[in-house]
Formats: sequence, structure tokens, C-alpha cells
Amino acid sequence: MPQSAATSISGIQKMVLYETRARYFLVGTNQAQTKHRVLKIDRTEPKDLVLIDDKHVYSQQEVRELLGRLDLGNRTKIGQKGSSGLSRAVSAFGIVGFVHFLEGYYIVLITKRRKMADIGGHSIYKIEDTSMIYIPNDSVRVSHPDEARYVRIFQNVDLSSNFYFSYSYDLSHSLQYNLTLLQRPYELWTSPTLPAEGEVQTQSKNDGFDIFEDEGLPTQVVYGLQNEPYYKYVWNGKLLERVKDIVHHDWLMYIIHGFCGQSKLLIYGRPVHITLIARRSSKFAGTRFLKRGANCEGDVANEVETEQIVNDAAVMSFTAGSYSSYVQVRGSVPLYWSQDISTMMPKPPIRLDQADPYAHVAALHFDQMLQRFGSPIIILNLVKKREKRRHERILSEELYPAVINLNQFLPPENCIDYIAWDMARYTKSKLCNVLDRLSMIAENVVKRTGFYINRSDFYCHTVRPDDRWGDLGGHITASGRVQTGVLRTNCVDCLDRTNTAQFMVGKCALAYQLFALGMIDKPRLQFDTDCVRLFEELYEDHGDTLSLQYGGSQLVHRVKTYRKIAPWTQHSKDIMQTLSRYYSNAFSDADRQDAINLFLQVYQPSESKPHLWELPTDFYLHHKNTMALPQDRRSYTLWWTAGILSYLPVPYDEVPCEDNMKKVKVKRVNRFEESIDIYTEFFRPYELTSFDDTFCIAMTNSAREFMPKTVGVDPSPFTVRKPEETGKSVLGREISLPRL
Repeated sequence: MPQSAATSISGIQKMVLYETRARYFLVGTNQAQTKHRVLKIDRTEPKDLVLIDDKHVYSQQEVRELLGRLDLGNRTKIGQKGSSGLSRAVSAFGIVGFVHFLEGYYIVLITKRRKMADIGGHSIYKIEDTSMIYIPNDSVRVSHPDEARYVRIFQNVDLSSNFYFSYSYDLSHSLQYNLTLLQRPYELWTSPTLPAEGEVQTQSKNDGFDIFEDEGLPTQVVYGLQNEPYYKYVWNGKLLERVKDIVHHDWLMYIIHGFCGQSKLLIYGRPVHITLIARRSSKFAGTRFLKRGANCEGDVANEVETEQIVNDAAVMSFTAGSYSSYVQVRGSVPLYWSQDISTMMPKPPIRLDQADPYAHVAALHFDQMLQRFGSPIIILNLVKKREKRRHERILSEELYPAVINLNQFLPPENCIDYIAWDMARYTKSKLCNVLDRLSMIAENVVKRTGFYINRSDFYCHTVRPDDRWGDLGGHITASGRVQTGVLRTNCVDCLDRTNTAQFMVGKCALAYQLFALGMIDKPRLQFDTDCVRLFEELYEDHGDTLSLQYGGSQLVHRVKTYRKIAPWTQHSKDIMQTLSRYYSNAFSDADRQDAINLFLQVYQPSESKPHLWELPTDFYLHHKNTMALPQDRRSYTLWWTAGILSYLPVPYDEVPCEDNMKKVKVKRVNRFEESIDIYTEFFRPYELTSFDDTFCIAMTNSAREFMPKTVGVDPSPFTVRKPEETGKSVLGREISLPRL
């Protein structure tokens, strides 16, 4: 078995773009600036992209000499000191991608970043600013009258708004996927013959990003493994597609869109980090009224995978530390449906666009979910049941029979669970407590799916057992627990009701996670504690961000609204958010949709086809299969991918099996190679740093903000606070009283 495991860090974290009349030279370096790579980009081609990846790894001295020779060789007059042949264009932190419209290619570079979170020493950054540079030289440029309009549309996707990346952590996969490598049989990762330096070998698809040391060999051999991202949640996959097989993988960096926030919980001085990562799907992506339901490939609108990671921040390493995660999903109802926005009204009528008697599109969608999450798949449908005018219930009346139809072919233990609850109706009732009902649903869901933790039960769980801990679901392994199955929540928009329901499920899961980490003695958390208030702020930031991306405004109804403790000033604010959402949907959604279609390369401009703004609809861009006759019609009864059922409830994507093998890049490096040394990467002993830079992240909030400052109050974040202990601001947000 492997003795230890660490990460394989992307070798290029800083880069400088130099230019001459004939070429761009992109010089990339690692964090320590000890290794450099050079990418040459030809500027004499008016339309094509010509890249030359210099395979040589340069030292700092070698790269200076190279740049000096390039500068000297490109001067207009040899020996003339006044004119420079090589000029510095821009400094950057990563490549978003390469894109072209009707002229030549552009390169999009990240020029400013901000650290948002840290997971096991792996930094997660938010893009703060980018630069889009036209590659061909002006002398060869063939101008087109519509090029500038396409550039403006492309730049409507604001890359400084909630796009995230990491050099060493795969954000497109869950923590469970990334860390299950450590629990797999060593035989799947070893080869009878040792590879040469940098050799590519056949290994498992589920490669993670860890290294192994083989103690049995006379010289220790370390394998660094490069992980293949999950392209559904990658937003620049198409922008890198042109170059990904040409350049070294260190140049490739994948970005996700959604939300990332991290908060610190102090339990009597012991730090615990709570991280929330939301991955927004790049398939069938768009704005509120323009993207509804599902496309013909089973991808649904507004699909977001939300993962909450809880870890003991006192220990940084993945192998030595304690890490837990819980994943849930939101997404539009998987049917062919839309809303008619030709008339200006707040609630356009819902219509079913296509009859689907065999639930073909729902089958494709749930097949994807079974493959990624395992079973059970639990649907929490929050749309209205009773209405004066038949509106939302059209969707429930179509979804429930579809689930019944699919379930009749699945084994009973792997059936899709369907929970329908009219949350809006219960909110209006004075007799019912909405959050109590959601809490019961959440307890049932978390018990069935379980959660991921990379540690087996602690001794404290034996000393102080809890009844609810014994029948917890999921898959128990020798080194911890694995989540099997997932909750899929939806209302009509998947915004306000969905966010509150997800918060309640997340709150329940958080209690089990903290109990599993040995932080609390019972897997239960109460409202009005510092811990839950901190968690609620995190989820509201998450909900506001996703609502702005999809609906054009912040959340209208929040957790406080459903608790019925929102102050009177909140009602006027809700009205303003409703008007903002209506205005956005009516006037700006079409432009935003065009920008998303162009950025994701769903539409690629060409002289031979109509312009993007001339298309009457983008239906055929997102439903490409409708344009071609299917060669192999999928079975209506055996609707799942072959091989999935034999491994359920464990997700097929995570099983260590021979059927699931794929070629990945495997490199053999020195034991003390800096590209896998997370300690050196994080603490940077090779340069002068300050404690503020190393240990401080711009966290959204900390438990200190919610803890009372008065003397004699229990400092535990799990103690219920009275309103006078926390104070209330005018807008209803909790504020701390001044220190006595």
C-alpha cells in the first residue's frame, strides 16, 4: 500500500506575455520561479492559430538569456540601443482560452486574482480581471465589419463575476471523488514495468491528484497523476479544446462558474473551516425564462451542484487531516417545457413543448445522476399543487408519471424517490411551520444518502453513542464513509424555495459532519446559535449569487422569511428585488443569453451561416441531436448506461474497476520535487512572506462576527443566543454588541 499521498501542482502559476512583430512569447513559471516554460504564438497567420510549445524546461538564467537573444534579434537595426525588439505586453496568472469569431484568434488571460478559500493547503482563487488580446499582427489583419460586435457580446460574460480556479485542486469534481483515490487498491495504480521520466501510462480514470512512494525500490519513485476534469462543470473547456492536445498540461487550467465561500468556526479556539462550493453546469446554460426544462441530451437548465466541505483547520494535509463533504443538486424539472415571454407579464404561462410518453429526456437526466452520484436519487419537488389558475402543477402532473415509468424497470432498492411538497401553500398557513417540515425531510434524506468523511469513527462515538448515528446511510469503508446518492431539489425557478430547502438539508448534514469530526456530542444544531447563523449567511450569499446569475436579482424570499422573523423593512426590499428580477428578465436576458452561447461556443460564428443576433431562436444550438437521425435508439426499458447497476449504490464514476480504465498522464518525479510538495507551495520558505499573506484569506465571515462580546456569556458557537445578546441591525442582520 502507498505510504503517503500529496498533490500534483500545476507547474505554471505566473506568466508574462512578450511580443514582437512576428510572434508572441508566453513565458510561464512555477510559484518559486525556478522552472520556466515558453509558448510561441505565431502572429503572421491572419485566421489560423499556430502554437509551438517549447518542450524544454528553462532555468531562470536560461530564460533571461533567451529573452535577451529575442530582444536583440528583433530590433530594427542591429546594435541600436534605443529601439527594443521584444516588449512586455501583460503579466498574467493563467490562460482562460483561445477564441475566434470572423477574424483571427484572441487569447484571454487572467490578469488579477483573489484567494477565496483554502482546502488542505490547496488555494482556490476567484478571477478578478482578465485581458483579451488579439493575436495576428495589424499588417496581416483582415478586418470584418461584424467582428467588433461579436467581441462586445463575448465580453458581456463578466469573467470577474464568480469564476473560480485552482492550480492543484480539481474544482470540477467533489472532494469525495478527489480523495477516494487514497482508498483504492494499490494494484490498480502500479505497473509491472516502471515508466521512464514523464512517460504516459494507462491507469484508472479515477486518478485523483496524488502521488505514491514505493518503499520497496532502492530509489524512491513518486508518481504524479493528472486528473481529467468533469467537463459538465467546466466553463472554458471549449476555449481550450483547440490547444489541449498540443501544449503541455501545465498550461491548461479549467475554471468553474458559480459560488465559492469559506467561513471559520471557532470551537473554544479550535478552528473549523466550512466551505461552500457551487458548480453551475455549462450544459444548457442560460437565463431564467429563456432556458427551462431539459434539452434532448438530458441536461437541465440552472443545474447547480452544491458541496459543503467541513474540515478541522488545525491540520492541513489531506492524508493526516479530517475532511468531510456533503453534495446536493438543484436543477429545472427534466421535461420538455418552456414559458411564453412574447407578452410582458410577471408569470408567463407554462407550456409543454413536446410529448414524451416514455420519459426519454428524464431517463437521460437520471442516468447521468446515477453515474455520478449512485443511488438513491431523491427528488424534492416544491412546486405548487393547488392553484386558482393551472400554472405550476402542470410540471408535477408530468414529472410524477415519468418517475413511476422509470422506476418500474429499476431494482426496488435503487428506485428514484419522489417527494412532492407544496412549500408556498404551507408558508401562507399560520398553523404550519415550514422549516420544521423541511427539517423532517432533511433528516430522512441525510440518513439515506450519508455523507463523505475520510476518517473512521472516533472513540468518542463509542463512548457517547447516539441513536441516529447507528442507522446512517451511505457506504462505510475501512477509512471512513462515502456518500451514495443525492438529493435533487427543484421549484419552478430553482431559486428562493430551493435555496431555503437546500439550507435546511445542509444544516442537518452539517450537524452530522461536526458530530463525525468529534466537535459536538449530538448530531443536531439549533437555530439562533453562532454556528447556524454563520452557515445561514454562507447559504444566503450562495443563493444571492446564483439568483443573480440566473434570475437577474438577489433572493426575494430568505430563510428569515420562512421563519417569519424578517423585519418589516425586508418586505419593501423584497418588492424591489421582484421588480429588479422582472426588469432583468424583460430587457437584458436576451443579450446575456447570446453572450453565454458565444462564450461556451454553443454558437461559433462563420461566414456561411446567419449571425448570432439574426437567429430567431437558439433552440437548435442546445438541441443538436434533433438535427440528426439517431443511429442507435436508446432502450425505453433498460434506460441506464451499461455497468451502472452492478455497482450501485456506489457511483460508477468512483468505483475501482477494470471496466472504468482510461489513459491519464503519469509522471515519475523526484521525492522532493516542488511540483508535488504542498508544504513548500503553501508556506513558500524560498521567499520573504508575512503572516498576514500566508495565513489570512478574505473569508466571507467568521464566527467571531456572531459571538457575543459581553462578559460571562458561553463562548460556544452551539449555544442558543437571545436577541439581546446578539443585537439586531435595521435591516435584520445580526450585529455584535460592543465589548464591555
